[in-house]
Amino acid sequence: MAEAVWNTDTGEAVYRSRDPVCNLRLRVHLQRITASNFLHYQPATQSGKDIIDLGTFRPHPTASGHRPDEDEEEEIVIGWQEKLFSQFEMDLYQNEAACQSPLDYQYRQEILKLENSGGRKNQRIFTYTDSDRYTNLEEHCQKMTTAASEVPSFLVERMANVRRRRQDKRGMEGGILKSHMVTWEPSEEFVKNNHVINTPLQTMYIMADLGPYGKLGYKTYEHVLCTLKVDSNGVITVKPDFTGLKGPYRIETNGEKQELWKYTIHNVSSLAQPEEEEREQRVFKDLYGRHKEYLSSLVGTDFEMTAPGALRLFVNGEVVSAQGYEYDNLYVHFFVELPTTNWSSPAFQQLSGVTQTCATKSLGLDKVAYFSYPFTFEALFLHEDESADALPEWPVLYCEVLSLDFWQRYRVEGYGAAMLPATPGSHTLRVSTWRPMDLGPVAELRRFFIGGSLELEDLSYVRIPGTFKGERLSRFGLRTETTGTVTFRLHCLQQSRAFMESSSLRKRMRSVLDRLEGFSQQSSIHNVLEAFHRARRRMQEARESLPQDLVSPSETLVT
Repeated sequence: MAEAVWNTDTGEAVYRSRDPVCNLRLRVHLQRITASNFLHYQPATQSGKDIIDLGTFRPHPTASGHRPDEDEEEEIVIGWQEKLFSQFEMDLYQNEAACQSPLDYQYRQEILKLENSGGRKNQRIFTYTDSDRYTNLEEHCQKMTTAASEVPSFLVERMANVRRRRQDKRGMEGGILKSHMVTWEPSEEFVKNNHVINTPLQTMYIMADLGPYGKLGYKTYEHVLCTLKVDSNGVITVKPDFTGLKGPYRIETNGEKQELWKYTIHNVSSLAQPEEEEREQRVFKDLYGRHKEYLSSLVGTDFEMTAPGALRLFVNGEVVSAQGYEYDNLYVHFFVELPTTNWSSPAFQQLSGVTQTCATKSLGLDKVAYFSYPFTFEALFLHEDESADALPEWPVLYCEVLSLDFWQRYRVEGYGAAMLPATPGSHTLRVSTWRPMDLGPVAELRRFFIGGSLELEDLSYVRIPGTFKGERLSRFGLRTETTGTVTFRLHCLQQSRAFMESSSLRKRMRSVLDRLEGFSQQSSIHNVLEAFHRARRRMQEARESLPQDLVSPSETLVT
């Protein structure tokens, strides 16, 4: 009975499997329908009979009277990377002179064993594995659409020519880079060549020799039935897709005798038994357990703890961007100042850094330079003063924004400072900056034409310097100009025994940590209170110097 529906969807299908690909099994069924010229044959109509008998499409016996029914249909189950030899390979590798590579000699030995054991199990269906020297020419002329007039693009041609197979190339240890890390002026050819993705794949072709009876073994009659590609991530690409409930695929041969063939592809991989799945789960559980033990051995059993009464601060930060500045090509110099009392850092710790020079881009009305410059540091706070009135100080982050022109001259664009967050977690700081300026247009003209500008000798002067011991810091006469903003992203971690201890030390340390957490809010209040205390002391001294009869009772009550 002739097939009513053909499957014309010969596109590829993509699957993902966690099972080893060696368990993949395909059943391929190939059958000759009839010669193609029979389909176009119109027999003479007889009176009262307009229906063509399907019996006329049966293949006729050969001249010798033999009807090759066994050559009309073939079905075989094929495993992943299973080698099935074609008639051409059987004839080729029997000649030892045709063998050139070790793989050829291996194929010769296998073919000789097949000949001694009664021949091969396949006749027309055979395979090309990943190790064979075969390339499907149709892959070199892929089209993105079904239009007959389509011209493939450069990328399509390059992707078609890429050999997507296993790549066992390994880099030399300690090798020196042969090219620059950054290509500042890439050419058009460079951009095209580096836009091709080369993913290592294993490929397998299921082929069919559709030559006439008695003429097997000719390359011109070889046709690709199915292409299988598998990568290391378990992605399986099948072209064409498994037949399933759809109709069979058709192949119409060209040549002296046009013939029509149909074939189907079914996935007959055996399902895992419950016992096998349970055993696999146990193996994975044991594997994950061993991997966890290995990671634990790398970390170690002795977790480094801080000293009693100490707080360790870890900061993983990033200089995100700078915006609102006058000139282009910006870079940021930043450093962290630790208070002189109770704070310290490891000797190897670097508390400063300089970002790369970054060109700005327009974002609304502002020009923004994105740095994405990471930095990290560690500091240790040791609480020694247990008095309730002692407020701990907190580290301060200072930054200086500079610009660089074509002649490598730099200008100061702004200074800024911000106190590090006293609470653990992720924080985003936007530090507003200012720069000193001089009176008159001469300084600005000098800044524009020859570079250079007024600078601070000590960057901590942006805030109250830690070395300042006086009662008041006057900036009278210093003219400044508001410039832009620098954005920092900080991830703060805190470690202390007080977080896990339940003794009186925990209570005492908790009070310190509570004050640390609220120090950013208390700092301004503390400054106001300190100024009030100083004013009260001066008033008290002034009253003591006056005669007692001049001091009113109300003033005494107020004090």
